[in-house]
Amino acid sequence: MSNLKFDKIPASFEAMLKFSEAYAKRTGTFFCVDTSVTAVVIEGLAKHKDQYGAPLCPCRHYDNKVNEVSNAYWNCPCVPMRERRECHCMLFLNSDNEFSGKHQVADIDVLLNAIM
Repeated sequence: MSNLKFDKIPASFEAMLKFSEAYAKRTGTFFCVDTSVTAVVIEGLAKHKDQYGAPLCPCRHYDNKVNEVSNAYWNCPCVPMRERRECHCMLFLNSDNEFSGKHQVADIDVLLNAIM
């Protein structure tokens, strides 16, 4: 758990981080070498989970987010990720992707610093 200056880490952020780490390990994918990308995507997933009840992909535009959540196509992991291992958000990258880092676990303090 965090030990820096963050007194209250949103439970949804921590939950989305744990989900992301578990999913990366399960699929053999890696987080982006740019930590701020990982941080912003996890933050967006957490906000959508809080607002709409599902981690809707934060990297897309939706005319109606409520409808998109119920369709479930863009709920993380989205259909393109599950079927073709294509993550538009760059959260889950294959090792041969030029932006792929080498980590499947992220330090929560580093992520929070990237978005603060």
